[in-house]
Amino acid sequence: MSSSIRVISTSTVCAANHKEQNPRIDLTPWDLQLLLMDTIQKGLVFHKPKPDHDPHHENLIHHLQTSLSRTLDFFLPLAGRLATVEHGDETTSFFIDCNKAGAEFVHAVADGVSVSDIIEQTYVPDHIVYSFFPLNGFRNYEEISRGLDSLSKPPVLERWFLHDTDCPIRIPSFKKEQLHSKFVPPPLQQRVFHFTAESIAKLKAKANAEIGTHKISSLQALLSHIWRSAVRIKRIDPDQETSFKFVIGVRQRLQPLHQQYLGNAIQGGFITMKAGEVLEQGLGYVALQMNTMIAMHTEEEFRNYLESWRKNPKIFTPDGVFASNCFIASSSPRHNVYDTDFGWGRPIAVRSGPGPGASVMGR
Repeated sequence: MSSSIRVISTSTVCAANHKEQNPRIDLTPWDLQLLLMDTIQKGLVFHKPKPDHDPHHENLIHHLQTSLSRTLDFFLPLAGRLATVEHGDETTSFFIDCNKAGAEFVHAVADGVSVSDIIEQTYVPDHIVYSFFPLNGFRNYEEISRGLDSLSKPPVLERWFLHDTDCPIRIPSFKKEQLHSKFVPPPLQQRVFHFTAESIAKLKAKANAEIGTHKISSLQALLSHIWRSAVRIKRIDPDQETSFKFVIGVRQRLQPLHQQYLGNAIQGGFITMKAGEVLEQGLGYVALQMNTMIAMHTEEEFRNYLESWRKNPKIFTPDGVFASNCFIASSSPRHNVYDTDFGWGRPIAVRSGPGPGASVMGR
């Protein structure tokens, strides 16, 4: 098995329709707080389509490029660039300039690598997966790739702000070392676990039974199980504190935010317990703490957070997020990446980058 990656071609794909105006999209506090964080990347693994009369896949590559070009007509920010404005009071504002500069399209080949080399290993083969170029896709790309002229769920580009927000939002200017610093995590191994519907149902039933309730969700029960297992395996001192952080979606909790809102709409939440408490109190108790914390994130809480952030902006940094003995759940079962179909069938697997203590969820 070779891990050599050969780049066949690199090109810039622009939107097919150049007649639209170039909107300026100011960034919200949800966007700004993540400026120093790495982007979320996911790669979809498919079996190679049969070559038929296209042994070098030239028609396939052209089809993907054309589909991407048409898709960028709808997703204008993804063909734009992040722009900054330096103000005279040591503050900076940011916006997306939808200037149709285009998106990078890379055609690369991994010689001697098969799908089984990626999905059948005990641990994710980093030397293969991370050799690939960044893979940031978007769900409706596959609708256009299959020949549809319109989107069933078109994106909502307009950003949402509190009604009295003075745009663009100014934040203290970053120091040069902040912009160029790179978080280097310790050597990590990544492993993928698949939980069946039956096993998740058992975890949910057990968690609810232990505390005599019916309000613990499947996801809360599963994350509690993962947290307890990780604490046990790491053999964390029983008196040492450990925390579990959540990325809580705002779209379904804040009106009038649209489900197809194309922008960051997340807020962090966490619970902290001693390692011994996590293990001794049981699955149901831990899940109840998660349930209670998530329930506290109401519409009023989101609005209060945004109001507070405007007065005292806080920018997340990787070293602050990935603290010692801290576990994080990201992505969501709502991100139905396994139903993405470009005409070749469903993906065989989905892979993403690792993080210290990070749990990436998918359906």
